[in-house]
Amino acid sequence: MKMDAELLHSPVVGLAEEEEADTSDWNLPLAFMKKRHSEKIEGSKALAQSWRMKDRMKTVSVALVLCLNVGVDPPDVVKTSPCARLECWIDPLSMSPQKALETIGANLQKQYENWQPRARYKQSLDPTVDEVKKLCTSLRRNAKEERVLFHYNGHGVPRPTVNGEIWVFNKNYTQYIPLSIYDLQTWMGSPSIFVYDCSNAGIIVKSFKQFALQREQELEVAAINPNHPLAQMPLPPSMKNCIQLAACEASELLPMNPDLPADLFTSCLTTPIKVALRWFCMQKSAKLVPGVTLDLIEKIPGRLNDRRTPLGELNWIFTAITDTIAWNVLPRDLFQKLFRQDLLVASLFRNFLLAERIMRSYNCTPVSSPRLPPTYMHAMWQAWDLAVDICLSQLPTIIEEGTAFRHSPFFAEQLTAFQVWLTMGVENRNPPEQLPIVLQVLLSQVHRLRALDLLGRFLDLGPWAVSLALSVGIFPYVLKLLQSSARELRPLLVFIWAKILAVDSSCQADLVKDNGHKYFLSVLADPYMPAEHRTMAVFILAVIVNSYNIGQEACLQGNLIAICLEQLNDPHPLLRQWVAICLGRIWQNFDSARWCGVRDSAHEKLYSLLSDPIPEVRCAAVFALGTFVGNSAERTDHSTTIDHNVAMMLAQLINDGSPIVRKELVVALSHLVVQYESNFCTVALQFMEEEKNYAVPSPAISTEPGNQSQVRESPARMRSVSSYTNIRAATTTRNLNKSLQNLNLSEEGGSVAFSPGNLSTSSSASSTLGSPDNDEYILSFETIDKMRRVSSYSSLNSLIGVSFNSVYTQIWRVLLHLAADPFPEVSDLAMKVLNSIAYKATMNARPQKISGSLTQSAPASPTSKGTHIHQAGGSPPMPSASSSSLTNEVPKPPARELPPARPPYTPPFSGQAPHSHQFQRHRKMFDKGPDQTADDSDEPGGHRNFISTTMQTGLCDWSAKYFAQPVMKMPEEHDVESQVRKEREWRFLRNARVRRQSQRIMQRGITRLDDQIFINRNPGVPSVVKFHPFNPCIAVADKDSICFWDWEKGERLDYFYNGNPRYTRITAMEYLNGHDCSLLLTATDDGALRIWKNFADQKNPEMVTAWQGLSDMLPTTRGLARRVSIYLDRSKQGGAGMVVDWEQETGLLMTSGDVRVIRIWDTDREMKVQDFPTGADSCVTSLSCDPHRSLIVAGLGDGSVRVYDRRMGPNECRIMTYREHGAWVVKAHLQKETEGRIISVSVNGDVRFFEPRMLDSVNVLQTVKGLTALDIHPQANLFACGSMNQFIAVYSSNGDVISNIKYYDGFMGQRIGAISCLAFHPYWVPSFCIKLVFLGARRFVCLSLVSWPNVCSSVRL
Repeated sequence: MKMDAELLHSPVVGLAEEEEADTSDWNLPLAFMKKRHSEKIEGSKALAQSWRMKDRMKTVSVALVLCLNVGVDPPDVVKTSPCARLECWIDPLSMSPQKALETIGANLQKQYENWQPRARYKQSLDPTVDEVKKLCTSLRRNAKEERVLFHYNGHGVPRPTVNGEIWVFNKNYTQYIPLSIYDLQTWMGSPSIFVYDCSNAGIIVKSFKQFALQREQELEVAAINPNHPLAQMPLPPSMKNCIQLAACEASELLPMNPDLPADLFTSCLTTPIKVALRWFCMQKSAKLVPGVTLDLIEKIPGRLNDRRTPLGELNWIFTAITDTIAWNVLPRDLFQKLFRQDLLVASLFRNFLLAERIMRSYNCTPVSSPRLPPTYMHAMWQAWDLAVDICLSQLPTIIEEGTAFRHSPFFAEQLTAFQVWLTMGVENRNPPEQLPIVLQVLLSQVHRLRALDLLGRFLDLGPWAVSLALSVGIFPYVLKLLQSSARELRPLLVFIWAKILAVDSSCQADLVKDNGHKYFLSVLADPYMPAEHRTMAVFILAVIVNSYNIGQEACLQGNLIAICLEQLNDPHPLLRQWVAICLGRIWQNFDSARWCGVRDSAHEKLYSLLSDPIPEVRCAAVFALGTFVGNSAERTDHSTTIDHNVAMMLAQLINDGSPIVRKELVVALSHLVVQYESNFCTVALQFMEEEKNYAVPSPAISTEPGNQSQVRESPARMRSVSSYTNIRAATTTRNLNKSLQNLNLSEEGGSVAFSPGNLSTSSSASSTLGSPDNDEYILSFETIDKMRRVSSYSSLNSLIGVSFNSVYTQIWRVLLHLAADPFPEVSDLAMKVLNSIAYKATMNARPQKISGSLTQSAPASPTSKGTHIHQAGGSPPMPSASSSSLTNEVPKPPARELPPARPPYTPPFSGQAPHSHQFQRHRKMFDKGPDQTADDSDEPGGHRNFISTTMQTGLCDWSAKYFAQPVMKMPEEHDVESQVRKEREWRFLRNARVRRQSQRIMQRGITRLDDQIFINRNPGVPSVVKFHPFNPCIAVADKDSICFWDWEKGERLDYFYNGNPRYTRITAMEYLNGHDCSLLLTATDDGALRIWKNFADQKNPEMVTAWQGLSDMLPTTRGLARRVSIYLDRSKQGGAGMVVDWEQETGLLMTSGDVRVIRIWDTDREMKVQDFPTGADSCVTSLSCDPHRSLIVAGLGDGSVRVYDRRMGPNECRIMTYREHGAWVVKAHLQKETEGRIISVSVNGDVRFFEPRMLDSVNVLQTVKGLTALDIHPQANLFACGSMNQFIAVYSSNGDVISNIKYYDGFMGQRIGAISCLAFHPYWVPSFCIKLVFLGARRFVCLSLVSWPNVCSSVRL
């Protein structure tokens, strides 16, 4: 059900007239609000599926025991005259007694055969005890573990006794002989079903239960006492699985109405329609149907099993109604046992419901065990009466005149009732009582289409609805329908099966067994099917082949790979995603499918999806390529070459903007690591050796100004933050930074050579925190970071050149980079991969050095090409030194506050110590204790198997949740009555008021700006400040943390750690979605971007996403000693760091800084869309963009201001360069109006105004020199300057000084300190914020500069 686009973008309902025009917020897109950002990437919890009968049974033998003694009434029953005589619809007095007995027996067998024709029937007519024993033991012996039915008719013998006995005859029929139920239990065994048609039958049920309990007690005694007689005998069967049906209670007699058969109970159980019609005619209401008599009922045309005839339709309706009554009244497990486990038992219990209704009208109460709730007053019986009425009313004309039979409207009316429930119902309601009827309707071609449509709508309500439908018995119906060739059923069946498999994937075996997969292959291959239905078909096929070898074989033979490859470039993104997942699953651990894919160039065709605009599609493509290289079969040179090509294509995604893609990338590369284990061990040893031998100069750690005498705020007051995988960031302010105190990195960065091809030097200090076993990692974060840095200029390049083996080196570098990913879950996975190989390499290298030729044994790869890595140049690795480096000389991170009980280190990939054939090891070095033998530890498959089971991202299971959740339901944000919608309306109303207020202030003009409204001490030295556009909230970033303040109330709202490494700093912040559900973007000078939510409220801040915005930040600009000019003492900031500008209208993020490019990220696609070369040798210090004109203005460190048109190519995009500033540009601002100017300010204090179409500035203003901070108001013609000279000046656009601020407010106010950062509020014009450092104290001031009193209070909401 798609939502009308006008509703989504409609103005707020109920706006005042003056507010109606402000609908801009409704048209703005939202960034990072997709499900992948708001949900944990994992599958839904599997519901316990009880619908599938574990012990489906069949009644294979039936004993018909009739004790009638025709012509002789039992002594304890006084019969009326006239009396009920008919037995199995035969009058026994109409023929000789023996013939009557035989005829009745034959009729009873026929009646049972209507319900179970394949059972083995044995009659015992007027038997003796021995005959009953012989019959029962014989049937049990033949039935084995299946069910046996014992039908007892005792109309010709005395009533059952209270001692638990029924009666039979002696051989001469001169005496009644008692037969104990205890003995009958022994002979019949279990499972069995007993039917008692006699007076006082309830006594038998009670006795049966007592004897069953007695048996259980005897068994318990025998189990305790071995000398007990029963202990020496074979165990008797348990009676728990026995079912009993009795005609009446213990104190009741059977009805003797002459209009009824004598065996009314048996007749109800075996001929329900005939009894029901006769009983209906005997009611007073039957007089409303003239001309219908008991004789006419016998002439109803048709057969019971032909639904097109009157009799067949009545039988069909009766089945649907009794099934519905039982499903609505009985507990689910009891319904499954009685109505779905055994066809004959289900039929008897459906008919038992009729027996209860009819016999209760004659003061007789049928009894069952297990006991059923009363059903005789259920409302569905009225629907049955109506159906009978409609049928019988046609009977006279049909028989006498031969008119056509009009089918009952019953099913159509029940479908309408079901539709009403679906349409008009509310959440959290009782299930629809018509659900079993809907399943019955699937049998009818007339109503099938409508029934499937309604069933699909019901299943769309969620997993609970699917489980409910499966428990009713939907499965065999929809499985059978897959044999239909009707095209109109295809969309409905595909939808229904997608819903079923999304909830219960175990149905894959049933589909393959019945060739159901061929149905969905044909749907997927049908170009005329809509993309939505092909998507569901490929999802179903992806489930069929998921970890199911038989399904993989079947689908491979069905040409699934070729069909999927044809759909790879379909415009529908969800189809592309699931086609890739399906391909990944069909060749997962299935070499035949992999080679089929190789022949079809599947891997090359998947490459195009690696640059797909949808992150989930890119992720699915990585998954498919990962399983493509993850097969464990033998490799040839050809397959090895393919693996290397795939690996190098995957490596290009190292800086993808989506963390789910990078997580899947780690898993995909881990498959390659497993396949070529020994090669990676060699590379790992060499990297570790280089890391040990290369001496990184230890810098003199500079202390930030103001930090020497400052103590950070109490750790207990720092808020903890979390990502979606685990609690990641610090609970204290400095604890995380301590983990990097041994990191030997120069703050100047001068010792690290830069080349454009190098991987990013970014890293995440928190990447190992909170991860399992991080304290015992062989490769600590510091070691990995050092490895990354030294690998680019070490002798490793001479060791491995462009030869075959360079693939392993490049992939190792990629994993090193991913281990320092800013998103914790990515870094955790990469750390596990690296440490697994490091563990193996060091463990196997310790006992003996690697031989010089490396030819002692075969490598992990079958090919010998390029195995001898050292031959490409350099020297072979020295295992003893690298082992020492890893275990002794690499300093461990200091102890952190972790749970006291931590398990000892185990290899991340394997519970047992892995090994490769190339490296032999000595048992004593890494002895795992007495629990394992040496043979166990040498199992080569342990390492590989562990990866395949644990290294997963959950992407496929998470993607499958789409099909389990409602897709027809209106999204909550589109529902005008929903809570989410109301909250959004309120926010947009607030935004409109704020904008109107700011316009009024600008219209009046601003003349006096010096009222201080807020001052407070910040926990850290402020470096960046940002006003929330609509809330009274300020975000203040110091080096590695963010603090939030309410500037109206003067309260601190939150303070949490950003997660960037110690040697990096936050250099920019932006509010995303500030008009609605706000997110905070932080940029650090290592090029990493992090997005946070749930800040400044009562929830824990959570990282939504993080990625490497700039991958080639220049490390030389990070030093603390760099000076741009004599006036610029950037003691806090060194270089420009990373600068950003955000366009909410387009969802584009502009990034630059200490690089030579301006990079544009599309946050909707989460990928880089453009790189513009700046054309300068200096860093970018400021960015400003205009979405309407597609212009980007950049201020640079060399004083130039450059204008770019992003609609043009990289070589033509720079359309203007202004070189009028002589020093560092502090701020460059592009006004958003159609003819908006460029305003730029340098550190020398010269403010220049440019027209984008003119070559020179149109106006120049001179302010104070030595600027350190500046902001330009986006709405009003104001700008504010902060200086090293300890004052702030506010200017109008024509150069007039509005205000100078040099002192704090109050008596004896102190002189303000050097200004570190400054910001205007984007709408509340009279408010701007200045951050300063003064006398070592961390303070910032929010000033309200107004031309009339108390303006702040007038804009409160």
